[in-house]
Amino acid sequence: MTINWKAVVYGFIVALAIGLLSGATLPGTDMTLPIIGWGLAGILAGFVAGYVAGGPMSDGAIHGGLATIVGALVILLAVTFTGVLFAGLVPAVGIFTLGLLLLVVYAIPGAIGGAIGSWEKERRAMRRTARPAA
Repeated sequence: MTINWKAVVYGFIVALAIGLLSGATLPGTDMTLPIIGWGLAGILAGFVAGYVAGGPMSDGAIHGGLATIVGALVILLAVTFTGVLFAGLVPAVGIFTLGLLLLVVYAIPGAIGGAIGSWEKERRAMRRTARPAA
C-alpha cells in the first residue's frame, strides 16, 4: 500500500478548517464538550481522507489516522514553540511530551472516519456498476 498524500492533505485541511470554525463559532465548547473539538474534527477529516484515498477500509483507516496525526503534530509544534517563547523551556517540554502521548488518542477518530469514508466510496462505486442498463 502506498500513502496517498493528496488524501492526507485534504483531511488535514478539513481538520484545520473545522478546528478554526468550531473555536470561532462555538466558544467554550472545548471546555464543556471536548469531543466536539478533536473527536468531530478527527472523524470528518478522516472521512475525507478515506474517501479520497478509496480502496479497502484498512487503507481508509490508515489515511484517516495519518491525516489527524499530521494535523495534531503541526498544532503541537506551534503550541510548543509558543510555549518556549512565553512560558519557558521546561513547561514547553512538558507540553510537547504530553502532546506526543496524545497523538495516538487523536488518531482513533481519524481512523474510524477514514474507514467509513473508504467504505462509502466503495459502496457508491458498486452501486454505479450494479445499475441495470435502460
